[in-house]
Amino acid sequence: MTIRSTAGRVAAYAWLTFAVLNIADLVFGLTGEPTYSPTALTVGVLLLLGCGIAYTVGLRPVIRADDDEVEVRNPLRDIRVPWAAVRGIEGANAVKIRFTGPDGAELEARAWVHQTSPRAQAKAEARARKEQAKTQGFDLTGRTPTAYTAQRLNEILQRQRPKTRSGAPDKAAAAKAKAEAPARGTVTWSVPAVASLAVPLAALVVVAIVGAVS
Repeated sequence: MTIRSTAGRVAAYAWLTFAVLNIADLVFGLTGEPTYSPTALTVGVLLLLGCGIAYTVGLRPVIRADDDEVEVRNPLRDIRVPWAAVRGIEGANAVKIRFTGPDGAELEARAWVHQTSPRAQAKAEARARKEQAKTQGFDLTGRTPTAYTAQRLNEILQRQRPKTRSGAPDKAAAAKAKAEAPARGTVTWSVPAVASLAVPLAALVVVAIVGAVS
């Protein structure tokens, strides 16, 4: 299961295409003469900074789940949680995963993907009530993308809970050992994501200092 923001990815790729064409124009002079002035250099650095933002905000965020763990990739941080460490999953204004952290304390990860404003949530509730009346009582309340994603994750969580009762003693023992083993989630900074923003920012500062001195 992989959940991404289609709109975010489309916007990111549109910006990357725009930035590449403009940088190529500055360097190779696609629409005229190549430009190597301080102003052109500043524009190029700003375009690269925009690419970093497009990557971190539009391309990176994802919710991914398999039989072993659930991964939440936000703009700058990666959260990986084995199912045994998950304490709860909610989906209101955002998908939130409560889990046991590296030190044993409870942490909460808020996914960047499918965040819903309270106003959008209220509209979804109103639409659901109307649809519920048409479908003769089927409960559709809260069926926003955020709520649906949380529901799917909870279904996987229930399937992955260890089952200690089994006709095969070896399988039962293995399931019990897995359940008793301490499971911990991890939260790490993404080096490529941080670098995609830090490098253009540092270059922009250098360009500004050089421009002020000269």
